[in-house]
Amino acid sequence: QVQLVESGGGLVQPGGSLRLSCAASGSTFSISVVGWYRQAPGKQREMVAIITSGGSTNYASAVKGRFTISRDNAKKTVYLQMNSLKPEDTAIYYCKLFPSNWGQGTQVTVSS
Repeated sequence: QVQLVESGGGLVQPGGSLRLSCAASGSTFSISVVGWYRQAPGKQREMVAIITSGGSTNYASAVKGRFTISRDNAKKTVYLQMNSLKPEDTAIYYCKLFPSNWGQGTQVTVSS
């Protein structure tokens, strides 16, 4: 059974930065695609960034150039570095280990 635990969320002012972490249990992390998704109030969950086992990445257009996804297979951890944050980035951020394992989410609030 895979477990994912996110951390690093919080309240930040517009233009600020946060780094999210997602620690995974289980033995399949290094060969799995992992990603970050987010869900704002009243909206559907959407993909933010994905990284393959080989390190290839894909970003939503809304975050490209501001967010960076990375992974450390030895630590079974995936990161999301978020810079130049905007109020519209406010959401619960979820980690996903494909195909269908989700974390519990961490709240990110961007507000002055």
